[in-house]
Amino acid sequence: MTDDRRIPPAALALGLAGLIPFLWSAATHLSMPLAGWAGGFLPPMFIGAYVGLTYGTVILAFMSGALWGFAARAEAGALPYALSTIPALWVFVMVSDATTNSSIYLCAGFLGLFALDASFAAQGLAPRWWLRLRLPLTLVVVACLAIPVVT
Repeated sequence: MTDDRRIPPAALALGLAGLIPFLWSAATHLSMPLAGWAGGFLPPMFIGAYVGLTYGTVILAFMSGALWGFAARAEAGALPYALSTIPALWVFVMVSDATTNSSIYLCAGFLGLFALDASFAAQGLAPRWWLRLRLPLTLVVVACLAIPVVT
């Protein structure tokens, strides 16, 4: 018998690996020496808050696709499909530049995504392990994206 609440190793590994750009963004925002060193061989879009905003935009849209996949399992009509589009539409409309406001909106987008994750899990559309993976990832992502806002 398998434990369907156990996070599959591949999902865990890829989820954790997906934190690397967020952690790098936070580190290069907080450490001028690290940002200066990285600037010697990386373009500016891969340093500081900018990489967190860019990567976060991509990931929030990607997660809309994951929710769409869960919606495809539903027999509840159009609502799960409509809900699954919210993260991608949110990031498209709200995250438009590299300002503090965009960082705040992106943090809000990831918190809203977690609420949608919880809703899909409560409906039995997401795997039983989904929230065990999504909660720590969401907390790290939001913490990293909040650093340019609070510093």
